[in-house]
Amino acid sequence: MDDRLRLALVVPAQPPLASVLGLVRLARLLRFDAVMVWDHLQDFIPRVLWSPRMTWMARLRESPHPYYDFASLLGRLSAHAGPLRLGVGVTDPIRRHPVLLAQTALTLAHLTRRPPIIGIGAGEAENLEPYGFPFDQPVARLEEALTILRACLDTPGTIRFSGRFYRLADGVFELTAPPRRRPEIWLGAHGPRMLELAGRFADGWYPNWIDSPERYATRLAQIRQAAERAGRDPTRIVPALQAPVLLAPTEDAARRLLRHPALRLTGLLRSADEWRELGLEHPLGERFRGYLDFIPERIPPEELRTALRAVPPELVERSFLWGTPEQVLARIRDYREAGLRFLALLPASALASPQAAAWTVFALWRVRRALERELTER
Repeated sequence: MDDRLRLALVVPAQPPLASVLGLVRLARLLRFDAVMVWDHLQDFIPRVLWSPRMTWMARLRESPHPYYDFASLLGRLSAHAGPLRLGVGVTDPIRRHPVLLAQTALTLAHLTRRPPIIGIGAGEAENLEPYGFPFDQPVARLEEALTILRACLDTPGTIRFSGRFYRLADGVFELTAPPRRRPEIWLGAHGPRMLELAGRFADGWYPNWIDSPERYATRLAQIRQAAERAGRDPTRIVPALQAPVLLAPTEDAARRLLRHPALRLTGLLRSADEWRELGLEHPLGERFRGYLDFIPERIPPEELRTALRAVPPELVERSFLWGTPEQVLARIRDYREAGLRFLALLPASALASPQAAAWTVFALWRVRRALERELTER
């Protein structure tokens, strides 16, 4: 496996299209390796909080919730991506049947210059429950879906499968990828059962932010052990990470950004277990699993505001890769030592103000240049 650290820019798949295209151009200008988009039907920010006081981006659109279809958007971006890899991080097999997801992945392989990345997870409540999609036994559903998806990508022909959630009697599937552009399945895995599935099925591991290099290394070891048990080469699974990054000229400026209301919301998206680690009770319940259970428009406005006031600064700090470019670089090196090889950066500090957005671009350029110099010197 390539030992270099690849960088990706996470691009929200939201209007206006000109902004998305501009971010793809920015990723190319910064010499990043990939662009990853989300697959959402609504955002984590509730309408009641969406205002210029919360984030200047409220001037761009009236609601936080409009999202493009990721497949159509990546098809559009393929004409502008050039050498960039394109991927989704992540979709789910509940809204997207695994056969249709395989068709999407292979179609993108014909449109792009490099293999597309199909990040997949077990799903989130906000994208499922309000729309009538089932959210029971999500890991069991995902296991069946991965079996079908692998069959479509690896052994095209007549696909047969009989499970609890999916049944294919004699589905003919014969679309294949061009040479050297076979799509890769990356799994958004955190818990033990999901890590086991990553070892058995995935080409890459694409977790959401893990706030400790030690925890990252431990989970990566679990995946590699699962791969060995399945008779797979564990070194061929790409260790990745999606990280919300907050960059500022000084540590004090970064700490001020952490108090911004749009960024404090992330503390509410942490699980009840993480609150308990600080000796605190999560305001949304003792069994709340964080962003997996968060449905923004179902929380009464006053309850939401009270919950936000309860978010401790320490939990907000845990929610970001944050600091000056030099501090962030040092942190990235720690994760690289823990095994990280693909880092997808979501520039969260850009939410605070246009000035913070502009400085974030400059800071990302500095981070990229420093990593390039380190690679040359090795």
